Amino acid sequence: MSADNSEKRDYRDTVFLPKTDFPMRAGLPQREPEFLKRWEKDAIYKTLREDAKGRDKFVLHDGPPYANGNIHIGHAMNKILKDVIVKSQQMQGKDAPYVPGWDCHGLPIEWKIEEKYRKKKKNKDDVDPVEFRKECRAFADEWIGVQREEFKRLGIFGDWEKPYLTMDYAAEAQIVEELLKFSTSGALYRGSKPVMWSPVEKTALAEAEVEYHDHTSVQIDVSFPFVKVPHEDLEGARVVIWTTTPWTIPANRAVCYGPDIDYIVIEVTEAGEGAQVAEGDRLVVAEALVLEFVKRARIENYLVISHLKGKALEGGALAHPWRGQGYDLDVPMLPGDHVTTEAGTGFVHTAPGHGDDDYQVAHVKFGIEVPYTVDESGCYYEHVPLVAGEHVYKVADKVCELLTDASALASKGHLTHSYPHSWRSKAPLIFRNTPQWFISMEKSGLRGKALKGIEDTNWYPAVSENRIRAMVADRPDWVISRQRAWGVPITVFVHKKTGELLQDADVNARIVAAVKDGGADAWVAIPAQDFLGDKYDAEDYEQVHDILDVWFDSGCTHAFVCEARDDLQSPADLYLEGSDQHRGWFQSSLLESCGTRGVAPYKNVLTHGFTMDGEGRKMSKSLGNTVAPQKIIQQYGADILRLWVTSVNYMEDVRIGDQIIQGQVDAYRKIRNTMRYLLGNLAGFTEEERLPAAEMPELERYILHRLADLDTLIREKANTFDYNPIFQALYQFCIVELSSFYFDIRKDSLYCDAEGSNRRRAVRTVLDEVFNRLTTWFAPILAFTAEEVWLSRFGDDAESVHRQAWPETPADWKNDALAEKWTMIRRLRRVVTGALELDRREKRIGASLQADVAIYVADHAYVDALGGLDVAELMITSSARLIEDAAPEGAFTLDDVKGVAVVTAAASGDKCERCWVVSEEVSAHGELCNRCADAVTGLDVQAAG
Repeated sequence: MSADNSEKRDYRDTVFLPKTDFPMRAGLPQREPEFLKRWEKDAIYKTLREDAKGRDKFVLHDGPPYANGNIHIGHAMNKILKDVIVKSQQMQGKDAPYVPGWDCHGLPIEWKIEEKYRKKKKNKDDVDPVEFRKECRAFADEWIGVQREEFKRLGIFGDWEKPYLTMDYAAEAQIVEELLKFSTSGALYRGSKPVMWSPVEKTALAEAEVEYHDHTSVQIDVSFPFVKVPHEDLEGARVVIWTTTPWTIPANRAVCYGPDIDYIVIEVTEAGEGAQVAEGDRLVVAEALVLEFVKRARIENYLVISHLKGKALEGGALAHPWRGQGYDLDVPMLPGDHVTTEAGTGFVHTAPGHGDDDYQVAHVKFGIEVPYTVDESGCYYEHVPLVAGEHVYKVADKVCELLTDASALASKGHLTHSYPHSWRSKAPLIFRNTPQWFISMEKSGLRGKALKGIEDTNWYPAVSENRIRAMVADRPDWVISRQRAWGVPITVFVHKKTGELLQDADVNARIVAAVKDGGADAWVAIPAQDFLGDKYDAEDYEQVHDILDVWFDSGCTHAFVCEARDDLQSPADLYLEGSDQHRGWFQSSLLESCGTRGVAPYKNVLTHGFTMDGEGRKMSKSLGNTVAPQKIIQQYGADILRLWVTSVNYMEDVRIGDQIIQGQVDAYRKIRNTMRYLLGNLAGFTEEERLPAAEMPELERYILHRLADLDTLIREKANTFDYNPIFQALYQFCIVELSSFYFDIRKDSLYCDAEGSNRRRAVRTVLDEVFNRLTTWFAPILAFTAEEVWLSRFGDDAESVHRQAWPETPADWKNDALAEKWTMIRRLRRVVTGALELDRREKRIGASLQADVAIYVADHAYVDALGGLDVAELMITSSARLIEDAAPEGAFTLDDVKGVAVVTAAASGDKCERCWVVSEEVSAHGELCNRCADAVTGLDVQAAG
C-alpha cells in the first residue's frame, strides 16, 4: 500500500456492518394482528399447556369482569398485568394456565332488558320470568363475545374457547350447592334489620356496590321533652339531637347518650333573628359542642344552669316531638359507646330501622321493636302518621314544618358531606329495615376463620392486609339477598308456621340436580312440590324467590373454577384485582371459602390502583377525560399499553394521558433500537464462534456480571409480582449500559476487527447472551415485539419466544470485584465524554476519534483499575493517557466526579480509511492502521482462496 497511491480503495465492503431486515419503524397497529393470527393458527395456549405438562402449577385465578359493555382502560391494565405475571411464571418453568371468566348476573343487565320493555310500555312483572331471564342471558352472552376479542387484542393468552361464566348451568348449580352448605351449617338466616337500600333500583345493596359522593343534606337540631326526668337538674329541660336525615324522625324510638360525656343545661337568655328557640328555653347538650350548637340555633346569649355526667341520664325517657299525633310512645334514653363529641349535640337520635348502630343499640342490646316505616320505593307506608305516602328524598321541608308546629325544631341548615350512593344509578341510598337473608359472621365462627385466612395470605402491597383485616373484623353479617329477577335464586324453603328453614339432604340434592340440568331457571319453572317430594307438602312451605347477591356468585368461583377444572388447582396462587376489591371479590371469596372450607381460596393477593387521567383526576364520561384502550391500540399498538402498565407503580393509582403515552412510545423506540442493534450484529453467529467467558476481555465479563445481577432482580421481583423495578432495570440497561456504553465502545471491534479475532468473538458471544435474555425477559411485557424480534433472528418456522424459558445464568458470571472496578472506570469515562461533547459543541472536533485525551487522576485506584486496558479504546478516542498528577489549569471536570480532570487535543497522525482511527501507524503505512491492514489482508486471502 502506497501513501501516494492516487486511486484509493473503497473499504466499505470489508467492514462488518450490521445486517438485519428488522424495521426500525414498528407499525404495531398493523403488525400485531398478524401475530394474533399466527398464535391462533399455532394454538399457542394449548401448545403452552402441552409444553408444561408435569411441571409445578402456578394458578392466577381471574376475577370476573362484568359482561355489559366495551372494556375500559382499567380492564386493560388489569388483564395486561395478569398476562405479564402468567407469562413470567410460565417462562420460569411453571405450568401457568389462565382461564378467563365473566360475571353474568345482576342488576346492570337486568336494567337493560327492563329498559327495552319500558320503551314498549310493558312492565317487567308482566313478562314470563323464564323468558325475561333468557333475554338477560343473551345480552350477557353478546357482551362476552365483544370483550373476549378486545382482551385477545391486548395479546392476552388464555383458554378463550373455554372461559368460565357465572351463568353456565354447572356454575349456577355449584353456587346453589355452596348456598345450601351455609343453610345446612345454620349460618344462613332471614332477619329484619336495616340494610343499604336503593329506592331507585328497589333492592338491597352490598357494601361493594356503594360509592361515596358529596351530597347536600338538610341538617336539623330537634328538642325532645322529658316524660321521665332522671335527675332534678333536668326538670323543665329538653334534650337536643342533631341529624342530617330529617326523614328518619318518624322512625325515632330512642335517644342515645355517652355515659362519660360532660353535658350542660343551658337557658336561652337572648334569641337572635330567625331563631327557632325562645328566651327561657332550657336545653341539654354536650359541653364540648355547645358553641357550635348555639351558633346553628342563632342563640345570642345563654346561661349555664347545670353540669352533669352522661351517666346521670340513665333511666330517663323523652316524648317524641309529635306526641299526641300518632307517636304516643316513650323514647328511652340509652347509653351508647358510639356517641361522641365530634359533631352534633352529644345525643344521637336513634331510628333502629335506619342505621346499623341504631339497630345494634336499640334492638339487639335493649330489645326495642324495629318499626317498618319506608317501602321499597322510598315512600312511607300508609300506616305511618303525618307523612304517609311521602318520598323520603322530598320530605325534609314537611318534617321541619311539623317539628316547628310542635315547637321542637331548634335549628335548620344544610350540610355537604360524603354520603353513600349506588354505583349503578348514582342515586343516594337509605338505610331501610327489610327482611333479608344473611350469613352470620359469628354462628359458625366465620369471622375468626376469615381473619385467620387473611393472616395466612401474602398481601401485595403489604398495607392492604390491614385494610381487609379492619373490614372483616368490623363488618356486620353478610346480606346476600336481592329483590331482583336475573341471578341465582336463594333456593330454600321456609316453613310457613314455624319460620324454620327446611333442612333435607334429598330435597337439596334434587334442587342442585335440577339447576345443573336446566340452570337457575329451574327454580322458577319446576313446581315446588317436585323439589319437596313425598315427605313435605308445598302448601306448608314458602318457596323463597329472592336472588343471591352477585358477590356471592363471584365469591364461589374458586369452587366451580379452581376446584372443578383439571387444569387448575385450589387454593389459587394469586388473586389480582383493583384495590376496591378488598370490600368486593377478595372479601366475598374469602368469606365463602372460609365459611365452607375453613381456609382462604388464595395464597397471594395483589391489588392495583385506579386509572386516573394525566392530571390525576378520576376518569368520567361527564368530564370527557376517559382514555379508551381501543384508541391507543389503533394509534400506537397494544405493546405500548403493555409497556405503560409495567412502567408505572401500579400498586398505587396511576395516570394515563396523551403525554404519558407519548413517553411510552419514546421508551419503546429506544428498546426497539437496542433489539435492532443486537439483531444486526448477530447476523451469521454460530455456536462455533462462541467464546468461553474465561477467555473474554474484562469488559465482556463485566457485561455478563450485569446480566447475572439483572437475572437475580428480575426473578425476585417477578415472584413478588412487582414489575415496575423490572421495567426500570431493563430500560436502563438498554439505554445506559448497552447503547451509551457497551455498544458505543464495541462497535469498532464488531465492524473492524478481523472476523475470527477473539475480541470480536467475545463481543458477539456476549451479544448473543444479551439477546437471549433481553428478548425472553421482555416477552411477558412486550408480547408482540418480543415475538417479532425472536422470529427475525431465528426465522418464521422457529418456535414462539413465549415457549422459551428464561435462560439460567452461570454462577461464575457473578463478579462483584470486577463490577466495582468497572463502576470506577465508567465514572471516569463520564468526565472524558463530557470533555469531548464540549469540544464537539465548540466545533474543535467532529468525531471523538479525532481527539487525544490526557486524563489526570488524583486517586491511584484509577490507575489500578485501568491497568492493562486500552484506555483509548474505552474512551473511543484515537489516543489516551492516564496521568497520576494534579490537573493543569483549565482541565475539564465534573462536580460529581472528584479527582478526575481531562485535557483534550487533536490526535496526531492520519485517519485510517477503514476504522477512522487517527494514528501514526497510518502515516507510516498509507491508508490503514495495522489492525485494519491485517483484517483486509485476511479477507483478501479468503476471497482469493
